[in-house]
Amino acid sequence: MFRSTSTVLARGRFLIPSTPLRCASPSATFVALRLSAPARFVSSLSANPKRATPRRLPIRPSPAVALTSFRSCSHASHQRRRAAMTDRDILPDTFKPVHYDLVITDLDFTTWSYKGTVTIEGQLTKPTTEIVLNTLELKLLNSRIEISQSKSDQSWESSNFTEDTKSQRSTITFAEQLPASPKASLTVEFTGELNHDMAGFYRSQYKPVAPPAASVPHDDEFYYMLSTQFESCDARRAFPCFDEPNLKATFDFAIEIPDDQVALSNMPVKETKPATQGKKLVSFERSPIMSTYLLAWAVGDFEHIEAFTDREYNGKKIPVRVYTTRGLKEQGQWALQHAPKIIDYFSERFEIDYPLPKSDILAVHEFTHGAMENWGLVTYRMTAILFDEKLSEARFRNRIAYVVAHELAHQWFGNLVTMDWWDELWLNEGFATWAGWLATDHLHPDWDVWPQFINEGMDQAFSLDAVRSSHPIQVEVRDALDVNQIFDKISYLKGCSMIRMLASHLGVKTFLKGIAIYLKKHQYSNAKTEALWAALSEASGTDVNTLMQNWIEKVGFPVLTVTEEDQRISVKQSRFLSTGDVKPEDDQTTWWVPLSLKGKTGSKGIEPLALTTKESTIDGVSNDFYQLNAGATGFYRVNYPESRLKRLGTQLDHLTTEDKIFITGSAADLAFSGHATTAALLSFVQGLKQETHYRVLSQALDSLATIKSIFGDDEQVKAGLEKLTLEVIDNALKTVGWEAKEGEDFNTGLLRKRLLLTAVSNSHEEIRKGAFERWSAYQANPEQSPIPANLRAPVYHSAIVTDPANAVAALKKEWYTTPAIDGKEICLQALGRTTDVEVIKKVLLPFLFNSSPPAAAADSIPGADMHILSGMFAGNRAARPLMWAYIRDNWDEFTGKLAGNPILVDRMINVSLPKFNDLETLKEIEAFFAGKDTKGFDRTLEQVKDKIRGRAAYKTRDAEGVKQWLVSNGYA
Repeated sequence: MFRSTSTVLARGRFLIPSTPLRCASPSATFVALRLSAPARFVSSLSANPKRATPRRLPIRPSPAVALTSFRSCSHASHQRRRAAMTDRDILPDTFKPVHYDLVITDLDFTTWSYKGTVTIEGQLTKPTTEIVLNTLELKLLNSRIEISQSKSDQSWESSNFTEDTKSQRSTITFAEQLPASPKASLTVEFTGELNHDMAGFYRSQYKPVAPPAASVPHDDEFYYMLSTQFESCDARRAFPCFDEPNLKATFDFAIEIPDDQVALSNMPVKETKPATQGKKLVSFERSPIMSTYLLAWAVGDFEHIEAFTDREYNGKKIPVRVYTTRGLKEQGQWALQHAPKIIDYFSERFEIDYPLPKSDILAVHEFTHGAMENWGLVTYRMTAILFDEKLSEARFRNRIAYVVAHELAHQWFGNLVTMDWWDELWLNEGFATWAGWLATDHLHPDWDVWPQFINEGMDQAFSLDAVRSSHPIQVEVRDALDVNQIFDKISYLKGCSMIRMLASHLGVKTFLKGIAIYLKKHQYSNAKTEALWAALSEASGTDVNTLMQNWIEKVGFPVLTVTEEDQRISVKQSRFLSTGDVKPEDDQTTWWVPLSLKGKTGSKGIEPLALTTKESTIDGVSNDFYQLNAGATGFYRVNYPESRLKRLGTQLDHLTTEDKIFITGSAADLAFSGHATTAALLSFVQGLKQETHYRVLSQALDSLATIKSIFGDDEQVKAGLEKLTLEVIDNALKTVGWEAKEGEDFNTGLLRKRLLLTAVSNSHEEIRKGAFERWSAYQANPEQSPIPANLRAPVYHSAIVTDPANAVAALKKEWYTTPAIDGKEICLQALGRTTDVEVIKKVLLPFLFNSSPPAAAADSIPGADMHILSGMFAGNRAARPLMWAYIRDNWDEFTGKLAGNPILVDRMINVSLPKFNDLETLKEIEAFFAGKDTKGFDRTLEQVKDKIRGRAAYKTRDAEGVKQWLVSNGYA
């Protein structure tokens, strides 16, 4: 699943080496790695057994760490996890499902309800009078169980149901004890809700762009389509089931729908039969064995476009379709250009053919996430899948290509092989994130997607993992509400960073060979992290578990502090915290750190060294230039001496795009935490004036924006930072200008928008004037003076700055009426930049928090999009405290609007509150939530509070230093 806010094998089976092995020595320090050499374990102690903790090791290529410790280390981890399972709130193991036959009928568009019958075949493992299964917001009517004995079948009926809404379970109690049997069939009749909460089986509202079919449900404002969203634990909202990822089964599905609508599900249609008057029963082919959260269906006024894979699968090309509501299908062309190619690409790279007979894509009008990887029927938020060649902003080409690749990667990694339990969500999401970028890079090498990941993805992972309340990648998950909170930047982006780091170390070709081994061994089943490490170890001859265990099981990441001597550097690893207050108990982990050293005397390449102790020394390092983490594949920060950072700012020609982004990000994080000074960061950024690469300038501008958001209360500092920012972008801005040039590359278009928006935000009078002139012309005559899609953001912002009251009214209207798929998102982002206090209070906060009904639809942002405006408000000095006061004073209204979907409440807390810079507001937040039930966002709330602590500490510590630097350098 792709989470968007601004989103992862038989049980107990894993590969075990055939010979007893031991854990690697913890004393090993630097290990130089060469994959082509014979595999063996190398400890620095072996060269000098008298030295218990070596301080220095001559740098020379050495063989890879061999497969020496998988069995004992993995067994210990396995035992720990087995013990932890006792804390999980899981279903009793009385009934083991094998197959579901689900039929949905009587869709009622007046009461928004339906009827269903599900027959679950499986094994009754022990005698019992009770069967417990998952339900939520369902009414169970009747049940019957048939049990096959050796010579006869017996059946029992029951309507004795006990519901536990907290645990989301229902217990069916039978009058007699049921005997254990390898073959049992449980049938339950039930009714359910077609809710409007974007979870379970739900309805989405939309305004049709073409006349809809007669039967499509509608009210005075909207028409509706129906679809499902089951991950992580919402299949239970649609039908009674055993809703846990390792309780896989096959599915037969049928649904009764109006004759003039279309039904979709995971598999192709098997049969369509007439039902009651004006209706038909659509049945689908049996699915492969899969988890309940991957089942999906949809009903609506759909049309589609179609393409086919180039490769053949079982003698046939796979049909790939993009479905939309009527009138929108042509906007699926960009996605359709990619999906068949990506299916072929992954089939070859993973060495397993795409396993289903079709691949459908569905654009859903209201969607909590970015997309959902339902096997064979992937569902998407509209802006993540549709692109209008005339009206859409270019950046959405990138987004769509990546999200399609991410979701298709899941068809293997997550669907074919599924994590055993939610604590290993990263196996799904971390890998799909990495594979998504891999495929996007394959199709669009000119886009520079790995620099994009470092700038946008890795940087966000660092940000969350730098707080004390972060969590390990492999995190304890007790129940459904716990699960929702770990679909976060750790599972997705740190998980991806781990995969990228390991793939770079092993070599991508070797890494993918290990992935193929893993998928083949565990297809149609579940697996744990150890199984992945075993497959990668088999492919590479490297003990992957030893390298990666702490990265997966421990919280946080290291900062490497470098000290220099003549042709020698010493490197020390310690945990990084953005608050800068690392305590001894926080710093207990020693990570395997691939150093990727560039600048060894006599070498022009990158030395593949690894640090495996807290501290050591490297000889033979150039005094003039060296660099750690060349290529930025390692997940750590590097704290160079200030003089070295300043020198690197004059040696940009030695650095790749990835290096510049990484060094800038490191300097920003180190300044934030107090490991280094903001003056050092500003001096480095000052050296980027001639830079024109979009991603490098984006990282620099992100860093300057953070500084401005924290220290900009001081008008002198704010003005100085704006002057510096405009100086940094001046050369690139003059180069790209306002107008796109024929034949310019993709990133130049993105750069133009970013530079113009930055110029407007930082008081560039000429750009503001030019932007507002475009706005005025558009308002006077939209048809004659349309605003180019890529320029809407800076033009809208200039209008907000220049004429806030009128611009807000116009943009609210634009938000409601725009024909552009991405138009609502861009309008909300612009509205979030409003600084007029009265307009925020009287217009925009009600617009954000109103529910419709009773409010008019034009005056209420749907829950799925609230985070867009609130996230902008959080970064807005004027709006931030007003939004918090509104949430605080209207908590019941706030939760009432979002209560049907706890993911939305968690997301709003996450985006609305973390950018305060003062401890007084932190105390208010702590006091307010002390009396509230925070289950469902408790983990997120702690992270928010840690982020505020870090910002407050940074402001207190460095305010004077920032001002002094700006004054001494002529900016203030």
